[in-house]
Amino acid sequence: MIFKGKNYDVGDKVLVKTFNDETRGILLESYEQGVLLIKLESGYNIGIDKSNIVEIKVLEKPEKKEVEEKPFELSHKKPIIDLIITGGTIASSLDSKTGGVKFLTTPETFFKFYPEIFEVADIRVINPFMTWSENMNFSHWKKIAKLAAKSLSDPNVKGVIVTHGTDFLHYTGSALSFMLRNVTKPVVLTYSQKSIDRGSSDAELNLYCAAKVCLSDIAGVMLVGHANMNDEYCYALQANKARKLHASKRDAFKPVNTEPIAKIYRDKIEVMRNYDKRKTGKDAKTILEDYFEDKIALIKFYPGQSPDILDYYFKLGYKGAVIEAAGMSNVTNEGEFNWLPALKKVIDKGFIVCFAPQTIYGSLNPKPYESGRRIEKTGVIYLKDMLCETAFVKLGWVLGKLKEEKIKITKENVEKLMLKNISGEFNERLGESFI
Repeated sequence: MIFKGKNYDVGDKVLVKTFNDETRGILLESYEQGVLLIKLESGYNIGIDKSNIVEIKVLEKPEKKEVEEKPFELSHKKPIIDLIITGGTIASSLDSKTGGVKFLTTPETFFKFYPEIFEVADIRVINPFMTWSENMNFSHWKKIAKLAAKSLSDPNVKGVIVTHGTDFLHYTGSALSFMLRNVTKPVVLTYSQKSIDRGSSDAELNLYCAAKVCLSDIAGVMLVGHANMNDEYCYALQANKARKLHASKRDAFKPVNTEPIAKIYRDKIEVMRNYDKRKTGKDAKTILEDYFEDKIALIKFYPGQSPDILDYYFKLGYKGAVIEAAGMSNVTNEGEFNWLPALKKVIDKGFIVCFAPQTIYGSLNPKPYESGRRIEKTGVIYLKDMLCETAFVKLGWVLGKLKEEKIKITKENVEKLMLKNISGEFNERLGESFI
């Protein structure tokens, strides 16, 4: 029900008095006739039974502003950053009717919320598509990679920012770390957990810090976002060794089995470990290798799981799978659900099986335990401390690369590339703090 013709309307800030309580918030459109929907100051929505309402008092009417939209013009006095907008909460604002967030309709309107980045650079807006990250797939990764490669080849561009949803950001980050070879400048993926119209939004600082990294001498594919719950600084994280570890906190992304590259403050950058530097000269050319074989699977092993799932994927024409193995190397290896015969059967038929750690920290190693050594003999490729999501993306990229280059897809050829440290996706040796 939409409240019209009264002294209150959708979008008004109201005080709702019931027999037992008072609630302040923004009035939203409700599709349940007996329920009044309110967005609280905390950002959450609640429904109030209308039969319990004593009074609705309007505290504030929304200010209606006409937003002038006009094409951006470069100043030709500032460094240029190319900004690839793909969607996500960072490119969203509150919809006062539904209480959810919606995409900002144009890049021009989007940047009305982020004036600070225009103070440090000329921003060139690129908008290939708008979608939530859960709707992305390898075709989206390819589009982003092609656009980023084109921008990196422009000598006038200092760096590239990609705005993205959080849920599957680490997949896209991993994809770009393989599809872009010899990255000569910063490629920064950034995001927000809360939309820019929220008082607790992390969007503005994340985007500003992303711009600061683009102007630095750090090269490579990175994620940049809040380092803690406060608006103090952001971390620059290696894209293929970072993971979303909290559903809603502002510092959701953490480095795994490595340190952050740098702390990014508004006025300075503090480097925390070795990093690739910006490249110049005749050899400073980023190579686009946007290969991907999508007939692959990511399987989480669980106790009592039937190995029939391997045969299922093989019969569907899948080329391989990454399995999240338990501990240092394990799946069930004896009894009713013994995986060893099924592993050997599909691997002997050309199906590629890689193991990545189900644990967040540490590395796979089949050697210490007898069970691991037996599993290894089936032909499984152990991927050390590579993140499962990164391993999935890399397997698709490796199979696509071999196919494109007309190299026979064998266990040996795949293993050679999977165990080649192409963009720092695994550690040759973990330091004690990560063991």
